[in-house]
Amino acid sequence: MKILASVRIALRALRVNRLRSALTMLGIIIGVAAVIAMVAVGSGATARIAEQIQSIGSNVIIILSGSVTSGGIRLGHGSVLTLTEEDAKAIALECPAVVAASPSVRGTAQVVFGNNNWSTVIQGTAPEYLEIRDYRVVSGRPFTWQDVDGATKVALVGQTVVENLFGGTDPIGQIVRIKKVPFTVLGVLSPKGQSPWGQDQDDIIILPISTAKKKVLGVSQANARAVGAIMVQARGPMMMKEAAAQIVALLRQRHRLQPGQDDDFNVRNLSEVFAAQEDSARVMSILLGAIASVSLIVGGIGIMNIMLVSVTERTREIGLRLAVGARTRDILTQFLVEAVTLSLIGGLIGITIGLLASFLISYLAKWSTMISGGAILLAFAFSALVGVFFGYYPARKAAFLDPIEALRYE
Repeated sequence: MKILASVRIALRALRVNRLRSALTMLGIIIGVAAVIAMVAVGSGATARIAEQIQSIGSNVIIILSGSVTSGGIRLGHGSVLTLTEEDAKAIALECPAVVAASPSVRGTAQVVFGNNNWSTVIQGTAPEYLEIRDYRVVSGRPFTWQDVDGATKVALVGQTVVENLFGGTDPIGQIVRIKKVPFTVLGVLSPKGQSPWGQDQDDIIILPISTAKKKVLGVSQANARAVGAIMVQARGPMMMKEAAAQIVALLRQRHRLQPGQDDDFNVRNLSEVFAAQEDSARVMSILLGAIASVSLIVGGIGIMNIMLVSVTERTREIGLRLAVGARTRDILTQFLVEAVTLSLIGGLIGITIGLLASFLISYLAKWSTMISGGAILLAFAFSALVGVFFGYYPARKAAFLDPIEALRYE
């Protein structure tokens, strides 16, 4: 009951000075709102990176054709096709840490269906590519090794191609022309969204690699079996480095590279790149939250300042209460309740504004935000602790006033 009485007295005192109480809470309101909004932005960035990583596929390693030296001149990465389809088969068979490997060639072409046309990416690859990249065929069916061996003119189309080329028409079984060559649409790929480097992964047509080489993209005059890249899937996230090491050793052996000679290929472990991006986003989220938390400290200092002013203004009231029998604990509780009430009300208003700010940031700036329940609870609890911490000194000063001196105060 005494606590409830202290709460009533505290609320009455705050109502008497409404403007001052509102200005005092402003620091807490801004601090809590800033913490929630900034953590939401940081969490949204981290979640977005995680989605992009998932869209690439699980445990993916990319092998690209490397540089070669010709006549003393070093050519850049990918300038010469140094990888072959046999390299991909050897990696899948001879590297224990590898689940699957798929050779790949890539280019762009104009695709025509009826009166519509669309320029898109043409990817020639093997059936394992869909599993490695975690592509699902949402309608129709994927192509098989029989299609690869027979250079069948079939195609799998991405969602962006479907929207821009077919409109409302069911694409399955339709005939499209790629560089004037007719292809039958065999299936439609599941949506992927943007890649971590900003590329639309749905703006793609996937063909059997043999068909892509012979009918659309052409073959290397030096080596008809050459490919631009090999996509590899490791057996698990913990085996990525081991798989990369096995691939490097195998390819150096197959390409007859001498010790000390540069690799003529480039192995990229995407997990390491994405892990670095995730760590950066996480650190940024923590940094934003820490910076926003400074506002809570400033708000707490404001509460301490106003509570000291309140103690000075109410010195005679405190002296009178002490004279008629109020205990030190009662006065301490009263002023602590006032400070905590200011903080909690400010915290609740701050939570509301923080949620609204997160929504507006997502809507207006088109940034991905993710509201964190933990961040809301932490900000609210921290605001209460700020009230206790910064309200204790003024409350203690009031509680230990000499009743006689307090009654004489003018």
